Amino acid sequence: MQHGIDSILSKHRLVPVVTINNLDEIEVIAQKLQAQYVSCIEITLRTDIAWDAIKIFKERYGDTFDVGVGTIVSPQDVVRAREVGVDFIVSPGCTTTLAKALDQCGVPFLPGVSTPGEIIKAKENGWEYLKFFPANLFGGLKALKTYGGLFRDCHFCPTGGISEENYLDYLELPNVICVGGSWITK
Repeated sequence: MQHGIDSILSKHRLVPVVTINNLDEIEVIAQKLQAQYVSCIEITLRTDIAWDAIKIFKERYGDTFDVGVGTIVSPQDVVRAREVGVDFIVSPGCTTTLAKALDQCGVPFLPGVSTPGEIIKAKENGWEYLKFFPANLFGGLKALKTYGGLFRDCHFCPTGGISEENYLDYLELPNVICVGGSWITK
């Protein structure tokens, strides 16, 4: 059970993956997304100010955006994400310990996978919605086409190497529910 991640992803074909380096960027980013009719954001934990940026974004735009946190790599990250009230959690990969924390947190989550073995482990956990990351390094479109035949009940959100030039190709695949990328706010 992934606590309703399907309802979030089905509303948003594009999930902007954003790294905020300066809190002054928040308003500009929100305006760019709103101008493109995008009402979802995944803010990564790649900077020292990421948690503050998530809190501020959630306070200012939580009524109009689904605000997620990305780059979750530990149970402590999961606890903190729940405390700041994010709408969803994204991890680049998953361990047994992280899986347990995600299942117990009550927040919708999207665990990262790359290989068939990781997908099988995710399925053993009862998860059908998965982040395929990094898509460009693990076969991209060809891999997802193959996974569509092997894992018919899995739905993917590929990220990593997704761009304005190729995102529509990904969205055409029946097992791709949405795509994530950083080009959306550039």
